[in-house]
Amino acid sequence: MKLVIANESHFKYATIIADTIGESAKVRGTGIAKRTPEYIQKKLQNGNAVIALDGDKFAGFCYIEVWGHEKFVANSGLIVHPDYRGQGLAKAIKERIFELSREKFPNAKIFGITTGLAVMKINYELGYKPVTFSELTDDPEFWKGCQTCKNFDVLTRTEQKMCLCTGMLYDPNSKKEAKQETVNSTAFNRLKRIKESLFLKNKKK
Repeated sequence: MKLVIANESHFKYATIIADTIGESAKVRGTGIAKRTPEYIQKKLQNGNAVIALDGDKFAGFCYIEVWGHEKFVANSGLIVHPDYRGQGLAKAIKERIFELSREKFPNAKIFGITTGLAVMKINYELGYKPVTFSELTDDPEFWKGCQTCKNFDVLTRTEQKMCLCTGMLYDPNSKKEAKQETVNSTAFNRLKRIKESLFLKNKKK
């Protein structure tokens, strides 16, 4: 299992990434904004994404979005292929994309909105705190991305003050920022356990 910063050589995975995100939304029955293969390719091209590969097989993905002249960044589109769920890969990807965000945009506030309890837990462990939507970016382009979500009408009725998603924010300038363990090491150890799990699974077949 490899967890790498994506580039143009990964364009061939854009369609399966977009399809996996779409299928996940249907299965969960929750609000997940749709992403087109073309949109995914832009994230692959600019080095603002992390992709997990098992050999040549797609396993997981997440990307960075930049808002408000780099005052805010969001880690979006987190997805794990059904064949690799339940093994801790989502957390390993989230840790790596969080680290990449801190490297590329050290002064930016990192935020996300989600309905997933598992993602909320991961965010909390990384140092995110639940916040109101008013503390997130006011960039209209970000909120425009919610238009394909099934709950967009809730967001518009409340004038972007609330929705079914929970807003979470990591502020690097916060005095209460907890000292984080080395993410690279944590992600590596998690990927090692995933690889060992896959090896044992294949050995039993």
